[in-house]
Amino acid sequence: MSLLLLLQADLSGVVQTGLTAAQQLAHWQMPSTWFKAARVGAEILLRTFLQTGLFIVAHDAMHGSLIPAQPRWNHRLGRVALLLYACLPYGDCHRKHLQHHRCPGGSSDPDFHNGVNAHPTGWYLHFMRGYLSPPQICGLAAAWICMAALMASTTATIALNIAVFWVVPLVLSSMQLFLFGTYLPHRHGQAGDEAAHKVESLPLPALISLLSCYHFGFHWEHHQHPEAAWFELPSVHHRRWRGATTAP
Repeated sequence: MSLLLLLQADLSGVVQTGLTAAQQLAHWQMPSTWFKAARVGAEILLRTFLQTGLFIVAHDAMHGSLIPAQPRWNHRLGRVALLLYACLPYGDCHRKHLQHHRCPGGSSDPDFHNGVNAHPTGWYLHFMRGYLSPPQICGLAAAWICMAALMASTTATIALNIAVFWVVPLVLSSMQLFLFGTYLPHRHGQAGDEAAHKVESLPLPALISLLSCYHFGFHWEHHQHPEAAWFELPSVHHRRWRGATTAP
């Protein structure tokens, strides 16, 4: 259900509102410039949130929690979600993610920095290099070209629409996932020191946790209970702290 809702929002209404806003942006006039800028910014944030949601759906599929009773369909839908997210190969991402869970912070952790790129910027670039590939980038470019071909508008407006409402949200989504799913939960670890690595959770209120990255900040809970779906992580977090406060 969550996948269907995300796909419906991602592939219908957002395209129309994105085209309208991009046309307005291309013909900005005073005195309503700031209002239009705020509207465009809000729509970019909405697109980013939906884009991230596609990855979260695929992430749940990697752990078998999307459709637990039907593993084949679980992974099929995960593959579709990851394809729509950024033309990423599901099998390769699945293998790397399970490797990350087996040795978080270890020398074979594909998501952790290599000891040289520990700064957030260097770590992010190192992280992205592990998932980007020429076929994936070509797939993205082909998808954007197809979207442009479907838009009946001027060339300048089409290019602006693709850049503002497709490329920018995807880049922001990758930063969002890196920040809340890799950097903040794992930043206190040492490269190659798997035994001493500590996965941390972010103590955020439920609504802010949802908006920040679909509760990905409850990262200790995710590593301890990878079978829990994204919407179950707050309850896992609460059970953890209730147990800690009631323990003798």
